[in-house]
This record gives sequence, structure tokens and C-alpha cells, in this order.
Amino acid sequence: MTDAAIRIENLSKTYAGGKQALNDVSFEVPRGQIFGLLGPNGAGKSTLINILAGLVVKSGGKVTVWGFDIDEHPRNAKRSIGVVPQEIIFDPFFTPRETLEIQAGLYGIAPNERQSDALLAAMHLTDKAKAYSRTLSGGMKRRLLVAKAMVHSPPILVLDEPTAGVDVELRRQLWDYVHKLHAQGVTIVLTTHYLEEAEQLCDRIAIINHGKVIANEPTRELISKAQEKAVVVTFDRDIVTVPTNACFENIALIDERTLEITYRKDKVNAGQVLTALTADGHGIIDVSTRDPDLEDVFLSLTSETQAA
Repeated sequence: MTDAAIRIENLSKTYAGGKQALNDVSFEVPRGQIFGLLGPNGAGKSTLINILAGLVVKSGGKVTVWGFDIDEHPRNAKRSIGVVPQEIIFDPFFTPRETLEIQAGLYGIAPNERQSDALLAAMHLTDKAKAYSRTLSGGMKRRLLVAKAMVHSPPILVLDEPTAGVDVELRRQLWDYVHKLHAQGVTIVLTTHYLEEAEQLCDRIAIINHGKVIANEPTRELISKAQEKAVVVTFDRDIVTVPTNACFENIALIDERTLEITYRKDKVNAGQVLTALTADGHGIIDVSTRDPDLEDVFLSLTSETQAA
């Protein structure tokens, strides 16, 4: 068995009509990690996830899930992964408990080994166990999809935009459950447009754009690559003329006495920025800095790829 939970080698997918969704994609998801798969809309994330789930046939390359090649051992590969899709799809006329029981049956799990009630409790859906699924709120339906993906206790859980349209409290409950699964050794693959979630949760992040992987590094290392940094400066009097200097990348007026100045840390430092301001006769009474975050890196990398 491979040490990677998921191994993708030279994966490609071209749809009928010539649309290439994935172009020679290669990366590994280490076992036991929370792995972020990020990218703009249309980047190829959903195609990749659907290939892992066995819903889309790849055009080329090799994919192994928990050591099982998806072509040579498709049943073992599918049993090793649970996918929570972005779309909310299930039969609205079954109750949540019936939904989980049917899904467990499809995986050949004996009635006395099923965990339907425990999964409903974990997802805070016990009181809705016998209600029609169509009567559930959007957040409840999304949590039901998480429970459905876990009926066969897969070692890998893929969450495709799991908190889209979910309120703050339900989001917290979902991440609490994800952390519990992670503590039990489950490998988590997360796609999300909430970049602050990915930054806080993920051990490692891959960014995909136009069907290609443009970054794949531990989260801290990826964020440290951002070259732009910002200082917020408050002056002792109203700003009459916004200062300019070659070392300023961008400058924004926050209020009549406060500016946010971005600069490239590979070219200058904060001290040089402040020196340039005082040299112009500006009296500074307060300074704070803003370190780059995942959003800065994401926008920089995806815009560079588009420009290329």
C-alpha cells in the first residue's frame, strides 16, 4: 500500500467537444492530513473529485485511492472514499434515517453493523430522523450529505464546498465533526471558496487553475511566499496630498488621517516605507502591519497564470 491517501499521476480529462478540464495533473494527498484543493470556478476541481468518486472517466493518467488503482480495483477504491458533493442531491421522500440505511445497504453493510443513528446524532439530526428529507433546511440537508458519505466508514472524506449557504453555527458544528474525524485518522480533502477556512484548517494546499496544478505546499510555506505586505499608518494631521514613492506598490486612504500602504517585502522593508513618509514631512503617530494571507497568495498565483 502507498503511503499517500490519494496519488494522482499525469491525470488528464478532455470532454466530448474538446474541452480540456484537467491537463497532466500530478500530486499526492498524505494520509492523516486535512488537504485543501483550491481554485477559481471552472479550474477543474469538480472534475477531479468526480473522477475520484467514479462518476467521471478520466482520459489519461493514473489515480490510486488508499492504495487501490481506480481502474484495476474500482470497488475497493470507491469503498475507501466518501464524497460530499457540492450539489444537494438525494430522494426527498425518504427520511434521513432511511437515506442512511439505504446507502449502507448499497455498500453491503450488515444491518447490525450500521451506524445510522450515531451519524444522525453526530450531525445534530436525531430529532429529524423520521421527517421527510424535503422538509429539512438547507444546512440540515448538507449535514445529511456528510452523514451519507460516512456510512461505510471510509478512511478518506472529500468535502466539496461543504459550508456553502450554511450559517455560522452550523458551520461550527460541521467543523467540530470534521476535527473529530481527523483526530480518528480520517484523511480530509476540502474544496472551499472561503479561503480563511482553508488557511485555518488545512495542513497542505494545492491550487489548481485552468486544469493545471500551480501550487502544492504546506499551508504556512505557501503563505510565506506572498511578497506583498502592508502597513497601516496614522498621521498627526489630516492628509492633504496622498504621498507617493517608488517603494509603494499601492496606497489606499482609510480615513482623513490613515493610509494603508502595500510594498514588496523582497524589495523594501517597513522601515524604508516609514522613512519615505517622514522624509515628506508627515508626522506618524501610529503604525500597524498586515501580514499576507492565503487570499493574497491565491489571487497572485491565479492572476499570474491568467496573464501567462
